[in-house]
Amino acid sequence: MMSPVRGAVLVPVLAASVLAGCMVAKRPAPVVQRGPEPVVRAVPEAKPAQSAVAKSVDPRPATYAVKRGDTLYGIALDHGQDYRDLARWNNIVNPNAIEAGQVLWVRDPAAATVAAAAQPSVAAGAVITPYQTAPAVQGREVGAQPVQPLPETAGARPERAQDPSILRTPKAVKLPYSDAALAKLQAPAEPAAPSASAPAAAAPERADTASGNEADAVDWGWPTRGKVVASFNENGGPKGVQIAGEMGQAILASAGGRVVYTGSGLRGYGNLVIIKHNNTYLSAYAHNRAVLVKQGDSVAKGQKIAEMGSSDASRTMLHFEIRRLGKPVDPIRFLPPV
Repeated sequence: MMSPVRGAVLVPVLAASVLAGCMVAKRPAPVVQRGPEPVVRAVPEAKPAQSAVAKSVDPRPATYAVKRGDTLYGIALDHGQDYRDLARWNNIVNPNAIEAGQVLWVRDPAAATVAAAAQPSVAAGAVITPYQTAPAVQGREVGAQPVQPLPETAGARPERAQDPSILRTPKAVKLPYSDAALAKLQAPAEPAAPSASAPAAAAPERADTASGNEADAVDWGWPTRGKVVASFNENGGPKGVQIAGEMGQAILASAGGRVVYTGSGLRGYGNLVIIKHNNTYLSAYAHNRAVLVKQGDSVAKGQKIAEMGSSDASRTMLHFEIRRLGKPVDPIRFLPPV
């Protein structure tokens, strides 16, 4: 039999043990996700949009340093300008009085200054970070190395390659027997209608008009009739096309515009007519026997402007050029087919 004193001692001890057990925090069992790890795909950064100012910038240089043998007429032609504008921009009274090393404005100084001011500037001390593109995909010769299958992740359902020889669609559907169903199955198959998304037949190629989609597009026409005896060659050959014909044959304006030059001041061109059609295009007509227009005249497409000749040439012909922003381009790309 337990004594009262011993029982009095055991009761507090048991109570303290029960309280200590209740104070121990129960920790939840750890949960481990066994699914496949998410795949993170790199998305290349979008290129910054080109500003409207950059699109409207004239690619031609604003100034030009005169070289030995240059003339103001030739400089104007090479930069797609009227020589009188060059004289005005540079305060030149005599067009023949230019010297080697002289720096000329070949674009309107006011417009060139405004365009330069509109360009975005970089603050001093700013750090320019080059545009970063997504890493390129490394190519591999076909059949050089077999493609290694991806390791299966625990808990993930691997994708199995399907045998292309097994037809999986369309799936068969059982229909209840009837005379109508039997007749439908025995009917000959109808040819499939062409898909609306099928590519249309390739349209025949048409002549490249070159300037058809430009804001300064020009409706060009042949300047005379005859045989093309020399074609455009940007590698040291003719800067246009040469069309043989008869002495005195009519030379027509290839497109409407304003006459910006007539004369024989450009060596190798003889009696020359230059027409400015807009801020982008000029046309030149060389070796004429006679010129029927004068500087400043407005002419229409097909208007007679000169007579064919052989001035500064070895035969009777027309040398015809089209210049885009002062640079010679192949006229055949612009002229309509004959």
